[in-house]
Amino acid sequence: MPDSDRIAGIDVHKAMLAVVVVEGTSQSCRCIERAKFGATESELRRLAAWLVGRRVRDAVMESTAQYWKPIWMQLEGQFQLYLAQAQSNRAPRGRKSDFRDAERLARRHLAHELILSFVPNAEQRLWRTMSRTKYQLRRERILVQNQLESLLEEMRIKLSGCVSDLLGASSRRILQALSSGERDAEQLAAMADPGLRASRDQLTDALAQAAWLTPAHRQILGLFLERLDLIDAQIQTLEVSLAGAMRQHQDAVRRLAEVPGLGPDSAQQIIAEVGPTAATFPSAPELAAWVGTAPGREESAGVSISNRSPKGNRMMRRVLNQAANAAVRAKGSFFNQLYHRLVVRLGHNKAIWAVANRLCRLVWKILHQGVHYIEHGNQPDPSRLKQSVQRMIRELKHLGYSVQPTAQIAN
Repeated sequence: MPDSDRIAGIDVHKAMLAVVVVEGTSQSCRCIERAKFGATESELRRLAAWLVGRRVRDAVMESTAQYWKPIWMQLEGQFQLYLAQAQSNRAPRGRKSDFRDAERLARRHLAHELILSFVPNAEQRLWRTMSRTKYQLRRERILVQNQLESLLEEMRIKLSGCVSDLLGASSRRILQALSSGERDAEQLAAMADPGLRASRDQLTDALAQAAWLTPAHRQILGLFLERLDLIDAQIQTLEVSLAGAMRQHQDAVRRLAEVPGLGPDSAQQIIAEVGPTAATFPSAPELAAWVGTAPGREESAGVSISNRSPKGNRMMRRVLNQAANAAVRAKGSFFNQLYHRLVVRLGHNKAIWAVANRLCRLVWKILHQGVHYIEHGNQPDPSRLKQSVQRMIRELKHLGYSVQPTAQIAN
């Protein structure tokens, strides 16, 4: 039996690994040896040596929470590694054990029955960590802002109704003074910028309860403002770090940022997820299928049950959905015209998702082929124009007219 047919299945847990070495082909294979290891650094080194001693070249493991990452990083470069989605290795009810799970992993991988996950290289994984951490911090900032507004309502401070941005410069000065003990509503209102949409009297009325705030309320308000300052500083630090890490791919970021609906920040997030050239995906449809923007297909007895898109990369789906909503508002753009053409037939949600699918395919073309975005929105689509002409000719003939298209129209 050739060495290349030996594969290790690794059932991953937080503190323990069950490993089974299988030899054979997809038609017939047998278990050679099994062993258990810990998840510490010394145990992972012992695992690597053990696999080398069994002449294993391929190893497959489940994507169990985050516990697979240390094993992957330890074995990376020594073996051909595969990461399987846990759902594709489900055991029959009542037939589950650690070694059985590991052996089933190896057997199903040999039979090509597992759904494998894309694991980028170490550099791109670092980009992902920074990008996703920045996104989590932004979510946390929104949560703190909502909690702050709730606190102001409890304090009977109606500042949010007088400003367009509760965390803008004017509001921050007023809130900081409130937390520091300022009680005079007129003094607080005077801290706002002259161009604020609310008048001085309106601000004074909204801040009238400042004189009656308790020390506890002022203390909690100060804590919220400190948290916001800390989060803003951390986001700024990550933005600088991510820009520095992607400095050699500035051209790819710039080309993506030219697309309507995208910008430098969303371009960095996309590159962190798919890579600077999207080299893992041979074609645009394959990228769309991995992201989950392409239409699905569920068929039974020759009847289509559902065309709902499958689940894909959550971060990419979020970025593309946000970009699609922004792109369709860019007047005169191709995506604005596409949306208005589809929304009548599909409705808003499906039309936005169709635009997101177009954006996903465009992302692949820009990254994979190194091209720039060219706006064709203001130009008529030749195929659509031809279809319109043919439809009008059919309608005229139906009404009894004799229509002879010219060579220009026919072409």
